[in-house]
Amino acid sequence: MAETTIEWTDVTWNPVAGCSIMSAGCTNCYAMRMAARLEAMGVEKYKGLTRKSGGRAKWTGKISLDHAALGAPHRWSKPRRVFVNSMSDLFHPDVPTTFVREVWRVMAETPRHTYQILTKRPDRMGETLHGEGLNVLPNVWLGTSVEDSRVLHRLDELRGVPASVRFVSYEPLIGSVAGGNLQGIHWAIVGGESGPNARPMDPLWVDEIFDQCTDADAAFFFKQWGGKNKKAAGRVYRDRVWDGLPELRI
Repeated sequence: MAETTIEWTDVTWNPVAGCSIMSAGCTNCYAMRMAARLEAMGVEKYKGLTRKSGGRAKWTGKISLDHAALGAPHRWSKPRRVFVNSMSDLFHPDVPTTFVREVWRVMAETPRHTYQILTKRPDRMGETLHGEGLNVLPNVWLGTSVEDSRVLHRLDELRGVPASVRFVSYEPLIGSVAGGNLQGIHWAIVGGESGPNARPMDPLWVDEIFDQCTDADAAFFFKQWGGKNKKAAGRVYRDRVWDGLPELRI
């Protein structure tokens, strides 16, 4: 378990580490920078997961499976919201379905926790759940990342995934998603990119998502405006903080 400052969860759990760049939202991924720092600190789990390119850390595409981490949720007596694989993607093509099954087993055995799984590969998420016959778990929320209109197809793919709660993370939001449809999706997280190379977020893009949430009766969570100094920019939208969470839909 790792405590986290991510506003919409309590802790992170990383039985998988490492990833591959998938689309424009991955360009400034914080996990690449973090993995490089952890490797420099001698953490074996992150060895070889990144390389330097243009002076910045980039994923190599290598995946590390941490079998020892699978037992961690059993040791947490207090119920928590758990972000699964903040340093990877559980549905990366190189994560074996047998390992996904092991993660599913742990989540089923620890119903006191609420698990939040975010992927940029909702197509494989759906194929794996259907193909492996994995049960819909009431304590598991399944989501996808959408950064701009070029990947809006992920919303359609997510709608085909069996889940008690489906959610979308519009972070980093780097373009309009005006054509998006949140029907069948229960929660939307919105956030601007942060860090030294952050791309700006237009407030009109946030308005578009807010209206889509209203139309679809989806909960709205505004995480941050982002920028080089995300704390200074804050997370107030329309004169208030929005911490909406989904209702259980099973």
